[in-house]
Amino acid sequence: MVEGWADLPVLGQPPGERADAARSRRKLLAAARAMIAEHGGVGCLSMDGLAARAGVGVGTVYRRFGDRGGLAAALLDDDEHTFQEAFIFGPPPLGPGAPPLVRARAFLHGTLDQMQRHADLAALSETRSPTARYNISPYRVSRLHLRQLLRAADLDIDPEYLVDPLLAMVGPSLFIFQRRELGMSLEQLKAGIGQVLDHLDPSGLPRCDSSGGL
Repeated sequence: MVEGWADLPVLGQPPGERADAARSRRKLLAAARAMIAEHGGVGCLSMDGLAARAGVGVGTVYRRFGDRGGLAAALLDDDEHTFQEAFIFGPPPLGPGAPPLVRARAFLHGTLDQMQRHADLAALSETRSPTARYNISPYRVSRLHLRQLLRAADLDIDPEYLVDPLLAMVGPSLFIFQRRELGMSLEQLKAGIGQVLDHLDPSGLPRCDSSGGL
């Protein structure tokens, strides 16, 4: 068991969920996805609107998701789970088998690809509080994974500090600003991440044999 992994929630259906509750959840998420598809964005999502669309009481929607941020997090669940499977168990360079900083680069590039698909939902999922981003399951799993890669790379910078600034560079709010307001391409963002990692380890060589990560 990898250090810290047992304490983290893995994305997916809540443990012990009853069959009827699971069906209700799937019905609500399907209705939410239909609303987004019809209206072209997440701005249309409301708890009242979702309840009306799904034919349930609004209290049911609030009990299931808590708020719009919780609804957005649930909508991201399947894609996030697939990405987690890839960087924990998949082939290199994203998965185990590549040097630590090569894996870190692939992970951060993969996170940017996630943002390209779901930046608005990701941003909405982080609106519950000023620190909501740092307490949701995807961030905690990503933080553990990247921190362990940085430790394995044996850099001169404290991995416990460095991991959050690196993840901030691929967060939804900055992604939306850089892509939509500054007009930067996805390729530019990935190149910038690569340059940062190159400067962290100018030798360009792995500093230890372990590939780190989860």
